[in-house]
Amino acid sequence: MGVRRRFPAAPRLGPTVLALLVSALTAASCGGSGPPRETVDSREPGRQSITAWIIEDEPARVRATRTDVVSFTKRTGIPVKVQAVGEDDLSGAVSTAAQAGTLPDVMQLPLASVHAYAANGLLDSVAAGDVIGRLGDQTFSQTALSLVSRDGRPGAVPSDGWGELLVYRKDLFKAAGLAPPTTLDAIRTAARRLHKPGTRAGITLATAPGQAFTAQTFEHVALAAGCQVVDDQSRIRLTSPPCRRAFRFYVDLARRYSPGGFQDVDTTRRAYFAGKAAMIFWSPFLLDAMAGLRDDAVPTCPQCRDDPAFLARNSGLVGALGTGERGATPAQFGELSSWGIVARGNVEAAGRFVEYMLSDGYLRWLSLSPQGKYPVRTGDASDLERYATAWARLNSGVERKAPLRRFYGQASIDRLGDGVRSFQRWGFPQGEAPLIGALRNQEPITRPLALAITGAIDADTAARQAQLEVEAVRARTR
Repeated sequence: MGVRRRFPAAPRLGPTVLALLVSALTAASCGGSGPPRETVDSREPGRQSITAWIIEDEPARVRATRTDVVSFTKRTGIPVKVQAVGEDDLSGAVSTAAQAGTLPDVMQLPLASVHAYAANGLLDSVAAGDVIGRLGDQTFSQTALSLVSRDGRPGAVPSDGWGELLVYRKDLFKAAGLAPPTTLDAIRTAARRLHKPGTRAGITLATAPGQAFTAQTFEHVALAAGCQVVDDQSRIRLTSPPCRRAFRFYVDLARRYSPGGFQDVDTTRRAYFAGKAAMIFWSPFLLDAMAGLRDDAVPTCPQCRDDPAFLARNSGLVGALGTGERGATPAQFGELSSWGIVARGNVEAAGRFVEYMLSDGYLRWLSLSPQGKYPVRTGDASDLERYATAWARLNSGVERKAPLRRFYGQASIDRLGDGVRSFQRWGFPQGEAPLIGALRNQEPITRPLALAITGAIDADTAARQAQLEVEAVRARTR
């Protein structure tokens, strides 16, 4: 896989697996550079080893993480076995490990998974709170802390995040006299104007059902349209006027201006990299490959043969999107990566590991892929912006390294941080994080959406079917 996939679906454990999980948990009970430097002490742990699962499964990132944790082991005497789990495989891996009694001590988790696993009793919220307290809760983004918390208790320790982007061809927009596509109306207009059947799509859009990639892209569009999956009275609202508008917009865009067939994380990127699409929705993990800094995902547009960074230099980045209507507030989907400490594992040693990964090992962790890992612990007690400042100087890429501002400009790089500080998510403000965790496992909204895109049903029917599916998921989670 050329670039890291988006975060996987949050797992929903059925009654049988949950019982096994509880049993397994019971059985399991027997960076940076420059001053000031934070340190993890060398107190004797209860057991001299831990296992850490990470979803950074690209070989270069796994090697870099293992190198990073060597310093932790030298300082504390705690060996760490780092195991990479593919994002799409996380849910199954946790279920299998629960049944086998081989759960890790700490896991890197996406936001919805934090709440799903915390609700199932998998995560030690007290241990997470202790780590945050030792590091200083004032050193974290308060938005990030609120997102990982329920009833005032954090399910995990937030680390880094990204905000969804619309990437567009600035050169094509300029030639067509089009303004940057900062609203849904502007996206539709640009897609129509720049679509050249058989040559270039107006946009390459995620459409494959059952995938987090499609669900996240649709949620980004839906948030911009003012659509919320649940309202303040906890009522499912996918048939509301804003949500029906989001379904109609997405279906129309996919049918008329996106490549045919189901498009996924790989095919959308491939089309944009080949110069065969004028716009693409993607996470910031796209940016280093688009700048020609890695060999496993290479831009192939005609101009890219002479200038591998052509697309990067000629692409604009848009974060928050609006409807184009007066008074409408722009919105942006985003994702948060956190460290979850597994309950009844080696909690003390795991907590110290997480503390290290957010202090001395933090910048090396962020440097695995800086464009998609903006720090939500922005600094330490002596300098509350220490890590945010250092992040801006990190180089991206794999085979080749360079600062992204060389290709995208400082304003675009600043926008990456803005997206993490202000992104929105369905259900979290309404206290429905467990429901969202269950939805991420099943992705029920993407199925009727895909049916509408193929023409089997219309967009309004897709909204009604999605409403019924989400209501059914909620019934099963209560």
